[in-house]
Amino acid sequence: MRGPAAEGGGGGLHPSAQRVADALADAGVNGTVRQFDRPTRTSKEAAEALGCPLRAIASCLVLVADDESVVLIKSGAHRADLDHLGAQVGAGVLRQANADEVRAATGQPIGGVAPVNWPTSPRVLIDASLREEPTIWSAAGTPNTVFPTTFEELERITGAVTVTIEPESTS
Repeated sequence: MRGPAAEGGGGGLHPSAQRVADALADAGVNGTVRQFDRPTRTSKEAAEALGCPLRAIASCLVLVADDESVVLIKSGAHRADLDHLGAQVGAGVLRQANADEVRAATGQPIGGVAPVNWPTSPRVLIDASLREEPTIWSAAGTPNTVFPTTFEELERITGAVTVTIEPESTS
């Protein structure tokens, strides 16, 4: 194994997770890819498996802005307001990608999209609220693998632009 070591789950990493681990190592990420025997495809499942707050899960959501793929790395505790986000990125139409579009943009399945190792170069956005968490957990290419990182590291390895995903409350 060339990338960060695997932990848990028994046996070696799934080939998709190993490719992510290798890409993380190439990017200078030292976090260990953790593999679970149970799914971590939703933010709630990942937080429960890790014993961390839902807000510390970095979910990679693939969107389509007009006809361009965009990856939003968002806190698992928040929902993205697509109208608010679309206005920030100057998109006429912003929608969530379907499973085929997710796979085409990232080469990874819904529920396992890592922030690296994509066959395309989509624009990447990151939820400003993730900055508040000292450790963030992101999927590692399969629906049962994750790795620890930080907001700054995600920004660096993805070239993400920071956005707010929900309008500020006026109350």
